[in-house]
Amino acid sequence: MIRHYIKFSAVLLFVVLVSTSTRASHDSSRHSTREEALNYLAGFTALQPSRHWPNVAPVKFLENLRMNADNPMGLYAGRGTNFCSYAALSYIPLNHDPLGFAKFMLTLYEQGKATMGSVNFRPSHPVLKAAGTLKYKGKMDERPADQMWLLITADHFKGYLNIFNRNYDQGDEDRFWAVSNYAKFNRMVRKLFNYTTESVGSDFLRPMTTGLTDYLVNRMDSGVVFLFVNNTRLAKKDHGAKKRLPSHFIVLQKIVAEGDLVTITYWDNGARTLQQVSRKFLRKITFGVTYANPTSNHAE
Repeated sequence: MIRHYIKFSAVLLFVVLVSTSTRASHDSSRHSTREEALNYLAGFTALQPSRHWPNVAPVKFLENLRMNADNPMGLYAGRGTNFCSYAALSYIPLNHDPLGFAKFMLTLYEQGKATMGSVNFRPSHPVLKAAGTLKYKGKMDERPADQMWLLITADHFKGYLNIFNRNYDQGDEDRFWAVSNYAKFNRMVRKLFNYTTESVGSDFLRPMTTGLTDYLVNRMDSGVVFLFVNNTRLAKKDHGAKKRLPSHFIVLQKIVAEGDLVTITYWDNGARTLQQVSRKFLRKITFGVTYANPTSNHAE
């Protein structure tokens, strides 16, 4: 589906990179822990059905929240959807503030609205009805909380790629309604998580930065680095970057350069992969790099 869209517009994906060279990143943005989130959720033995989310089953909703707190790397954007940018964003709250995310989702479930960062989410009526009904998306079918989160984020934020499809209709998770452009993604990071962003690259042109690999390694000591790439098959042996425009995201957790080879450990839509590529290939597939850092003085 995305391949079809690329023929008509620049369909963006982002690659969320949290990496180190040979040392662990300094995590100055952590607000809560996995244990705190799980202890909080343990206090909810049952929920009443939500009058705002008629198709979200309370039991499955709580199970989904516990699953996310216990395994933040397991969130899956769904087969065939254009939710990749929002799944990539999810890496930040699920890993850095799982307790805050759990509280946000419970407020959203019970009140039909909630606030994260400077964003006041007020989901549209079609989105409220759609959550819990998405099917044939793989394991996301049984995860109504993930459906809620991905749907409301796509519903709230708009960029130029969404100009002709701004209101949700059934099946729009696979269409232009759900896609993101590069500026929109950076805006979501700043608004949702109170992060500052430093970005290079664009929807169409690769970063002008010389020595891309070294540029990435030098930003691994803190913050989060988002990469926007045009290759969906990094795990394949055939590394021919045939697409001319960006089309996928990953979350890189580690990067080690040895001569012309670069070894990356990255998160991609629910799975972690170890891959070795050349510096030239990494530069060829990379269209955008966003370096994001938490800030206590958020300004948009």
